[in-house]
Amino acid sequence: MHQEFTYGPVPSRRLGASLGIDITKSKTCSFNCIYCQVGSTICLSARRGNYSPIDAVLAEIQNVIIHKKRIDFLTFSGSGEPTLHRHLGRLIDRIKKMTKIPIAVITNGSLLYLPGVQKDLVHADIVLPTLCAATDNTFKRIHRPNPCLNLRRLINGMIKFRKGYPGKIWLEIMLIKSYNDTLDEIQKLKKIVERIDPDRIQLNTVIRPPSEAFARPLTAEELKRIRKIFGRQCEIIADFKPRRSVRKDIGLYDLILCTVRRRPVTTADIARVTGINERNLTAKLRDLRIKGFIKTIKHQGREFHVKK
Repeated sequence: MHQEFTYGPVPSRRLGASLGIDITKSKTCSFNCIYCQVGSTICLSARRGNYSPIDAVLAEIQNVIIHKKRIDFLTFSGSGEPTLHRHLGRLIDRIKKMTKIPIAVITNGSLLYLPGVQKDLVHADIVLPTLCAATDNTFKRIHRPNPCLNLRRLINGMIKFRKGYPGKIWLEIMLIKSYNDTLDEIQKLKKIVERIDPDRIQLNTVIRPPSEAFARPLTAEELKRIRKIFGRQCEIIADFKPRRSVRKDIGLYDLILCTVRRRPVTTADIARVTGINERNLTAKLRDLRIKGFIKTIKHQGREFHVKK
């Protein structure tokens, strides 16, 4: 099954078997983050537009739902910032009429200050924004945002959105070595997070190959120390361990290419999606490399498969 606007389901550390919904062009985003696993931003935009035809997106979602055995979440994410799509709210509302599968939106949070974006997200079950900085200098160094965006606007947007949003907010804090991991920055971040009042605080670091090689991860021990500062509400996002296989009878080559097209994946990641053991996947991955569809790179001592 060809999937133009969706990918997976893929194993998500936070959302289980997640069917990704990609509604912006690759890669259109309001940030050009140094840690982004999708790569450098091609179109650095903060202007909302009609990036994908919603009827075609909805038809594909409906078709995928029919053919998949297990989907825990329908997740707006992918190769760009989903809140840049002008009709995100219409998509969410129409999906709600189609299925009872909960909807999540993974966002960088940059446009939450806009009343239109706040209205669009009101019927999503979970919104997962990212906060990486407590100071303007750190914000600019990490995110390299569109010039019209700034840290104060982002923070105030999250605070205002929290007050009017009835669903769950899981706030991700992406930590990068020598950028936002000092005690001073963490303590300032904690004060901001308390004002936002999310349901969960989730610490992450640079696990997959980033767009910039100088974006380096924190160690497990460093993350544990920072978690103690944020308190009981905070958790470290660990590697996902699926409860059971997502799908065994789907076209393996298509699934590998669909997954690799969006983000770097390990052989273990692909095995979790397909339910096929890693040994049997080795030949398929070698075949795709020989044919020039993918390449394998090393990051932090681990091998990742990426689009070529």
